[in-house]
Amino acid sequence: MAENGSPRNGDTFLDAGPGDPGWDTAQVVLIPVPYDSTTSYKTGARAGPRAIIEASRQLEDYDLELDRDISAVGIRTAPEVEVDASGPRAMVERVRLAVQAAASDGQIVGLLGGEHSITVGAVQALTSRWPDLTVLYLDAHADMRDEYMGTGWGHASVARRVSEICGIVEVGVRSLSASEREFIKETEVPVIYWPPPRGVDGVTAEVLSALSPHVYISVDLDVLDPSVMAAVGTPEPGGMSWSELTELLRAVAREREVVGFDLTELSPGEGPEAAAYTAAKLGYKLIGYATG
Repeated sequence: MAENGSPRNGDTFLDAGPGDPGWDTAQVVLIPVPYDSTTSYKTGARAGPRAIIEASRQLEDYDLELDRDISAVGIRTAPEVEVDASGPRAMVERVRLAVQAAASDGQIVGLLGGEHSITVGAVQALTSRWPDLTVLYLDAHADMRDEYMGTGWGHASVARRVSEICGIVEVGVRSLSASEREFIKETEVPVIYWPPPRGVDGVTAEVLSALSPHVYISVDLDVLDPSVMAAVGTPEPGGMSWSELTELLRAVAREREVVGFDLTELSPGEGPEAAAYTAAKLGYKLIGYATG
């Protein structure tokens, strides 16, 4: 938040802009993707990026947990990705090109969604740079359908498409179809259902054992319990708490190199304004963990 409390740019995370320290040498590039064309329940995720950016104006640059000013690493907000209305596969390609360009100088790229389908394009781009990439996929839903509502590139098939590109570890799942359950068993994709049957204490070790040195973190905000995050299109009870999620993210970032991330499925019209602030805070935490 600017010291005088007033916004300077309005359409950038933390109101940072050209001329601010770290803008030209930013370690982190954020890309807004206002897209939700394959949503199957509550629409509105296309408004998520702007809501996160607007809420970020109220964040303190100094983070108490990490005892540092996270913004000092340089956080640059790129222009939002223009929606391609010809179909979700075309949108995946558009996201891939945007991430590929943003990551060309080695920056950490963060997507602000938008629906979860945008993840596929980011993973396609980053696996070309880090062939050993694995994805930590945090979601209330398995997203392992091969096809849903006539497409294999929508929000219900994201994890399935990612699993065809690189390794994936799912955490927080508490809703899936019988066919998805069978696919997970057959392919032995690591999935930690929530709440975990053996308790949360061993989750971090189990996750780390399945991750490669380079990790992309994908967060569907419905992985959080609706009492924490109500503003999502497909809420599911029984989710992770704020502390459970942030402790896991910090541990992963401490032990692995996080090369990219996304925050998806914030549908600000479906919950209190506090949800957008929570999403912005989580994004800032992710930046802090990844650059610590």
